[in-house]
Amino acid sequence: MFHSRMILAATATAWLVGSVVLCLAAAGRDVTLVVHPQKATAEAGKLTLLPPEASLIEGDAVPLYEKAVGALPDEAEDDQIEKWLKMPVDQLPFDQVEEMLSKHVECLKSVARAVKCRQCNWPESKPSAEVPNLQGYRRLARVVRLWARMEIADEGYKGVIVALQTGFGMARHLGQAPTTLQVLVGVAVGSVMCREVDEFVQREGAPNLHGALADMPRPFVDTEKMIENNRKAALAEWKDKLPIEQIESELKKSHDQILLLVKSFDCDLAALQCVETIRSFAASHGGRLPGALTDITEGSVPQDPMSGEPFRYSRTGSTAVLESILPGGVDEKRRLHYEISIKN
Repeated sequence: MFHSRMILAATATAWLVGSVVLCLAAAGRDVTLVVHPQKATAEAGKLTLLPPEASLIEGDAVPLYEKAVGALPDEAEDDQIEKWLKMPVDQLPFDQVEEMLSKHVECLKSVARAVKCRQCNWPESKPSAEVPNLQGYRRLARVVRLWARMEIADEGYKGVIVALQTGFGMARHLGQAPTTLQVLVGVAVGSVMCREVDEFVQREGAPNLHGALADMPRPFVDTEKMIENNRKAALAEWKDKLPIEQIESELKKSHDQILLLVKSFDCDLAALQCVETIRSFAASHGGRLPGALTDITEGSVPQDPMSGEPFRYSRTGSTAVLESILPGGVDEKRRLHYEISIKN
């Protein structure tokens, strides 16, 4: 047991200490949505949740992210931002939120430009070295979420899309990083942005995001590079101290947990795509919920990434329940549960 803990700490899987904080959103969600019928657009690429191809620029995103982190005000007002993120959107003190965001305008400009960069050349990390600026990225994500919520409250739907593109774009770049902790922060950022999509799709007149969600990369985070780097670091540090089989076994346990968190985030995206197919179905069927997901013939209904099977769906009167199906041995707390009703 002592050796196992040492391996985990030495190979940057110390995420076990911080993952509860970093990846709360990936631990399952219980969501109640009241949505309005809205037909999905047939125009491909009209709405995207990542910066569109036409907006991308040449250059490296990393210096811009560092500039954004450096431009963050001190942490004195972080608690207030956190309180606003937990508040119902319609109760946000709009003027105060706008004033707060004005203090973060320079960092928001930098991160909004960073997510449009075609390259994101993260420096390679040495074994056991501390990854810089992780707290800064978490703080940036909170500010981007607050920006999205302000746009949702103001019904500035074009602004919401730009804010969501910024949050998901940052998550995508972090998910391409070489270290475990960076990747997990990327998963956490993407997962909390899904919460703002929850808020957005409940607004009357909000455009249907089915196509935008269907176009998101799956898996959203590619863990191959990170896992290979992690494995090389562990073997280099421990091959003369422990049997290779033991090192590989401990690594597999930690990597399986990381992959589960990544799948949880993909499950968030897929479930939201299902919600949008349901909104589109309701728009074509007098505001009714489908009796079963197989009733939906317009728009793709994704499989549940957690199980590789269809999501569990049931309708009782005017309410439907959409749930993920967990593989054997996975804690029930990781289940994604949506309760959906239509407001006509």
